[in-house]
Amino acid sequence: MPRTAAPSLVPPSGHRRRTSAGVVLRSVLEHGPVARSTIARLTGLSPASVTDYCARFTELGLIREARPPRRARSVGRPHVPVDLDDSRFVVGGVHVAVPYTTVALLDLRGRVLARRELKHRDTEPGGVLERAAAGLAALLDGAPGSRPLGVGVAVGGWVDRDSGTVVEHPLLGWREVPVRELLGARTGLPVHVDGHARALVNGERLFGRARHSRSVLHLFVGNVVDAAFATGDEVHHGPRSQAGTITHLPVPGGTEPCGCGRTGCLQAELSERTLVRRARAAGVVDRANPMDVLAAAAAGDAVAVRLLTERARLTGRAAGLLLDVLNPESVVVTEVGVLHREDCLAALREAVGPRAAAVVAPTSFGDRVLAVAGGSVVLDVLYRDPLSASPRLI
Repeated sequence: MPRTAAPSLVPPSGHRRRTSAGVVLRSVLEHGPVARSTIARLTGLSPASVTDYCARFTELGLIREARPPRRARSVGRPHVPVDLDDSRFVVGGVHVAVPYTTVALLDLRGRVLARRELKHRDTEPGGVLERAAAGLAALLDGAPGSRPLGVGVAVGGWVDRDSGTVVEHPLLGWREVPVRELLGARTGLPVHVDGHARALVNGERLFGRARHSRSVLHLFVGNVVDAAFATGDEVHHGPRSQAGTITHLPVPGGTEPCGCGRTGCLQAELSERTLVRRARAAGVVDRANPMDVLAAAAAGDAVAVRLLTERARLTGRAAGLLLDVLNPESVVVTEVGVLHREDCLAALREAVGPRAAAVVAPTSFGDRVLAVAGGSVVLDVLYRDPLSASPRLI
């Protein structure tokens, strides 16, 4: 990659509970510009500890002193607030979907600065990751002065976060792919890998509507259908990060054959491939792109509207089932119809049921959701243990 990378962002060992340094930086993210004394009050840390962490973050270039608020003449020195310095560092985000890869640059607030979609020539892992690395390099070339902290990769299927491996992704044909190792060798940057549903839970809790929720369920419905659940400060991963696999949940009345040999599995019924195939069979579209189904619905095609609202309704039933089991404080759904159409959101909430409908919302990130998914993987690492960004300060 061009340019000198920022000091290495080393993954915390073992589990990823937030360090005291992470608590302070997260407070600056949520409340900045904010006085150090306020951070101490919010976090329960001593003023001396907060001052020390802020000094380290300033040296690293993660925060800066902000202009103090105007105040009436009074005795004593005014408090000088601190805020994130989002002017120098970026992170790379990579989301590998079935038809294409999204590459992006994000700032420390999770804002997408640049992005690009790279259509797959084929899904051979080495080629996909080689093109992703080249795409990130091109984005960095267009952002002079930015220093990359690392790269986050979000993928559907079974992803082992700790080893940085895609264990199994049947639709891509990937099995035991060492993504961290392969992409790290191509970029020269630290690489962190996670499932896209879990990545977006972290994104919602850092930058989205679920920022203050004590428990969050995220349901991702694309070509891959999976879920993630966070409570307290932790996303549940399970042994080898296999939690959230809902591919084969049975759908009553489902008719779609599944690769497992059964009929009516959740992913088979809700997949974008199924949506597009049904739309093509009905003469609504002639290409394999769900956005064409949306465009047809926007143009008034009644069949396209029905296909989208039925899919949203079925998504709502799946969300309602997970709600009954997990009882989260908020539910976030990433699904193309729900994201773009009020009738789909209404169908989703109706299927969830009146008691829980108020806690269900579409993703906070709109059309940027795949870019944010990749970036959130590495930003979660940063906000958990920011001093690991610089070994000389540990």
